[in-house]
Amino acid sequence: MADVLHYKPRAGEIPTNPGVYRFRDADGRVLYVGKAKNLRQRLSNYFAPLRTLHERTRRMVTTASSVEWTVVPTDVDSLQLEYMWIKEFDPPFNVRYKDDKSYPFMAVTLGDEAPRVIVTRNRKIPGARYFGPYPKVWAVHETIDLMVKAFPIRTCSDSSYKRAMQTGRPCFPGQIGKCGGPCSMTVTIEEHRAMVDDFVAFMAGGDERFTRELTKRMLAASAAMDYEAAAKYRDKLSAIEAVLGKSALVLASDEDADLFGIAEDELAAAVQHFVIRGGRVRGVRAMTIEKEIDISSADLVDQVLQRAYGDAQDVPRRIIVPTMPDDAAELEEWLRERRGKKVEIAVAQRGQRADLMRTATLNAQQALIRYKTRRTSDYVARTQALTDLQEALGMTEAPLRIECFDISHLSGTNVVASMVVFEDGLPRKDQYRSFNIPETTDDTDSMYQVLRRRLAYLDRPEEQDPQEQAAEDALAEGVVTEVKRKPRFAYPPQLLLVDGGQPQVEAAARALRDAGHSEIAVCGIAKRLEEIWLPGEDFPVILPRTSESLYLLQRLRDEAHRFAITHQRKRRKGDITTVLAEVPGLGASRIKVLLKHFGSVTALKSAAPAEIEEVQGIGPVLARNIHSHLSTR
Repeated sequence: MADVLHYKPRAGEIPTNPGVYRFRDADGRVLYVGKAKNLRQRLSNYFAPLRTLHERTRRMVTTASSVEWTVVPTDVDSLQLEYMWIKEFDPPFNVRYKDDKSYPFMAVTLGDEAPRVIVTRNRKIPGARYFGPYPKVWAVHETIDLMVKAFPIRTCSDSSYKRAMQTGRPCFPGQIGKCGGPCSMTVTIEEHRAMVDDFVAFMAGGDERFTRELTKRMLAASAAMDYEAAAKYRDKLSAIEAVLGKSALVLASDEDADLFGIAEDELAAAVQHFVIRGGRVRGVRAMTIEKEIDISSADLVDQVLQRAYGDAQDVPRRIIVPTMPDDAAELEEWLRERRGKKVEIAVAQRGQRADLMRTATLNAQQALIRYKTRRTSDYVARTQALTDLQEALGMTEAPLRIECFDISHLSGTNVVASMVVFEDGLPRKDQYRSFNIPETTDDTDSMYQVLRRRLAYLDRPEEQDPQEQAAEDALAEGVVTEVKRKPRFAYPPQLLLVDGGQPQVEAAARALRDAGHSEIAVCGIAKRLEEIWLPGEDFPVILPRTSESLYLLQRLRDEAHRFAITHQRKRRKGDITTVLAEVPGLGASRIKVLLKHFGSVTALKSAAPAEIEEVQGIGPVLARNIHSHLSTR
């Protein structure tokens, strides 16, 4: 692979203005849309040497065949244009959102002559004002039942309203006291509109002025011995207090805010959106995000806010996020245009906001775990993944046991390998293995060595464990004992998966041939385009991006990579500890202090004796001995 992309713009060709850029593939499809305050500075990051790019960023730029940009006057304009293009082109490498479910909302149809309150999942009713979302439908109905006692507005259907207004007879809900619209023949259209305005004002902020006003009226009616009116005010007051009581007061009573808790890993993120009005959590929305390209936490927050408020009608005065986005000022200006008033983006640092952020983040972490395990815990999905793999790879049977191998090293040193095992689509961590590779020429040679060592176990006669033999002898004598059997490493896999493309797959196939186990299928997953390579084939197998089979192979590859990195780090730590332990007068405690002080082995090796001497417990003589010992390694 060339280290320089053929479509890289010439030096000085990219302007330094703010703007929006698009990467396209050979067919003209938009792959990725991004914005920048300085186009030249941002785009130069994509055209760095390919080996330095994150694997998903590298996959995007190598898939693309051209890049184009549009200069805009201000950073706010770039934000708006980026949002419009993402909505228009739906680029595959931009983050992709998935609501965990379709949440029910309370909606007030303000566009109608006599607005009514309804429960709906449709977010596109013209002129409607939405409240929520609510976790359950019954929670919305319960809130509406309480609210119409305090603010009796219309609840009947449009057909009932039309019929009642034409005939002059109250609608059926109005006859039984469940509808307070003009169709109940108790109020005029103007009076009803004023009641609707109060309903919306209360739901938008939990305005306590209604509580104070109703209390004042109730006391005044009671003092005037108008007990019937006082009872009505009392019932309305009870309904309002019941609505407020269903939402815990988490912030100050005048606080209107949206709070976003985010949990992420390299491949996905989960977002918990808490809607806070009047200091109380009035709704919660969850979404998951597939991160097709490597983005920072600040950029992720930027994308989440664009998604949340792109078509929103209800923008609060404060938005609380875990990390401040880089273009916070431009986002605030963009949100101000939608709200019509000032909007503040803030990070929760202490107090009640920080406590609530921890709660939202915890919920997001749990949602991320559920998202990652939901697909693997579904037996039907796992079965489909294995069946699809069998067909795609041309196997005679489904690969019930898959072993994945990955090679890891640090600049050619400390070469290690990992083997992870999935059975029936689920990890078998008790059968994971790690390998040290003392001498090797490259990754393909390392892969060959590891597979030969692993495949050698398939040809060994199964030796019975002494504990198992003792248990069988005891059983023959009439004594029943329980013995935990060790998992058999000699159990053959149906499929070997290697992390890599054609070279690694050919090395694995050669190992299988030399070991005499050509009955075992082998394939490789390449990170560039997530394509699947088979031995002896000139073209890869392309699995659908959203298929369960590709997701299973990606999980195997990522788990093998994680396990290899963990083993390598332990080995490196053990190596340097062993080296330092050879220094006379340097014990375990001082070694720990040294590594903590310098942070890395490289820093310690490059430190001068005077710098080592600054560490607590290290004298001049010992510092010189450490420096001398490490210099010769």
